[in-house]
Amino acid sequence: MAEAGRKALLNDFIKTLSHEDGSRAGEDPEEVHDMRVGMRRMRSTLRLLGAYYKPKAIDPYLAEMRKLAEALGSVRDLDVMIAELQAYQTKLDAAGSPDLQPALDQLDKDRTKARKDLIRLLDKGGYRRFVKDFSAFLTKPGKGALAVDADDIHPYQVRHLLPELLYQHLAAVRAYDITLDKADVVTLHALRIEFKRLRYAVTIFSDVLGGNINDFIDELKAIQDHLGKIADIRAAKDRLKTITDGLDKDAQAQTIAALQQYVDHLDEEQKALKDSFGEVWKHFNTKTVQRQLSNAVSSL
Repeated sequence: MAEAGRKALLNDFIKTLSHEDGSRAGEDPEEVHDMRVGMRRMRSTLRLLGAYYKPKAIDPYLAEMRKLAEALGSVRDLDVMIAELQAYQTKLDAAGSPDLQPALDQLDKDRTKARKDLIRLLDKGGYRRFVKDFSAFLTKPGKGALAVDADDIHPYQVRHLLPELLYQHLAAVRAYDITLDKADVVTLHALRIEFKRLRYAVTIFSDVLGGNINDFIDELKAIQDHLGKIADIRAAKDRLKTITDGLDKDAQAQTIAALQQYVDHLDEEQKALKDSFGEVWKHFNTKTVQRQLSNAVSSL
């Protein structure tokens, strides 16, 4: 299990580093997004398979990845928020469109600061040491792994342990079944995290689960995206409230009114996403979808 994790981590690490230059440049928002995804995937892999490594071997990497993921996330969240607000702005008439510009200007200032913080972190010696040390960890089999006694009869290979691991995460997802009829945004966000963990667990071992597992991964991604939009709206509303509270109430009344209209628009979108999730959940729990996982596991 430790070596399977090392293989998956190395692949994700190479992809993550390939987006560093683009994340620094800031010309393509997808560069930051892809680097953030890679960092989050590596953190999830180390946490998921933490029992197979020595804690002192992986804890420093997890700490550095957390800082990097937070810095990347700050930029990415603002990229998404600005893009969504700009898209809404284009739908307004010529009279109403300028009212949102002060809010967009503030968000852009926040993004500029977040990007400077990110670049400052990437320029630090700690990041360079992390790249060097983690590269050594990933390219030396056995490094940091807990010892395995092959003469002792116990499960330690991927084919022994993976079925239980996957179904534990599936159980964590399906446990939400009893609360979805009254789930609030916070609960749906927690469910999204469980779906993310299940997806990462499946994706890490997709090579041994066969090609059919890709259909199941696509199902998980679609659900994550659905729940992710709800979470993005919640974050956007919190950020916009901060901007509104900081505006001069008399001088910028039109901007405040325009932002309130946008928040109302977000509320409607969020409600539609919540109302439609029942059908998404129902589809996920069909035998057709669940067999995609069970068939893949049975091939181990």
